[in-house]
Amino acid sequence: MPKKAKTSLATRTNGVDPAAVREFTSTVGSLAVYLDEIRHFRAKSLGISGPQFAILTTVQRLDDGDGVSVRHVAKAIHVDSSFITTQSKLLEAKGLLRRLADEADARVVNLSLTDKAARQIAGLAAEEQSLNDFIFVDLSGEALEDVTAQLAELKIRLEKACLKIAGGF
Repeated sequence: MPKKAKTSLATRTNGVDPAAVREFTSTVGSLAVYLDEIRHFRAKSLGISGPQFAILTTVQRLDDGDGVSVRHVAKAIHVDSSFITTQSKLLEAKGLLRRLADEADARVVNLSLTDKAARQIAGLAAEEQSLNDFIFVDLSGEALEDVTAQLAELKIRLEKACLKIAGGF
């Protein structure tokens, strides 16, 4: 008896299998929990919280040399700007973050890493590389880029879905 061919989710005409969606959602949720736990362990080595570590690494990733606005950091890590403001003041007090008023608009606060923070994060690089090698051992660079691109597309659709739901889908 021949095996039944798997039907691609993209080519199904009767919609996406709800069980597959639940399994996907559960798996992605678990991934988020584990990634958060890893972030917490890395943050602990710097004497800060996981969310504070997320702020530092987001600033590091987004800063093009002029700092990055509180609003952009908040949007990137999906939190309210007031949370970034509060936590960035604590990180500034620890000497890890600089907060400077934007030259074009003094209402905007731009964040940038201090040299101390950059050194401490760089000190974690070898451990991070080892961890990444372990986690992604079965994925080539190209495969990881493909998965990341697919997830980025899904993220956009999820953002749109949230807007639809909020608007009374």
